[in-house]
Amino acid sequence: MGALDHLSDFFDCSSGRSKLKKRRQLQTVEVKVRIDCEGCERKVKRALEGMKGVKQVDVERKANKVTVVGYVDPSKVVARVAHRTGKKAELWPYVPYDMVAHPYAPGVYDKKAPAGYVRNAEDPQVSQLARASSTEVRYTTAFSDENPAACAIM
Repeated sequence: MGALDHLSDFFDCSSGRSKLKKRRQLQTVEVKVRIDCEGCERKVKRALEGMKGVKQVDVERKANKVTVVGYVDPSKVVARVAHRTGKKAELWPYVPYDMVAHPYAPGVYDKKAPAGYVRNAEDPQVSQLARASSTEVRYTTAFSDENPAACAIM
């Protein structure tokens, strides 16, 4: 720390704000909310557009998914939707099925998930259930596209 930095601390006119205060990062928050009709869609969108720091709100009614882009805290977005609309809201629990090692393992496969999505296996509650047994691993690797010579049945 140089002499100028030291002197600038004495003559700081930032009205008591800490220099170490972190700025919020621009981020994308995905929330799962049950949206039945256009009225529900409008209600959720209005609740989030009025929130400080929100830049963009996209609603996918068929997937029951709301995407918020802005300088926001994910927990505050979920709380705002739940409070303003009275609907149950949670962070988006799904990932594309090709991102998971065993998409059809118990605890990962979800019938309620939108097409092409499965539950996120990094959830601590689900990750213990998502481990595939040794027989599942043996059968899934036997028909791998990466190793076409592994299958002797052909």
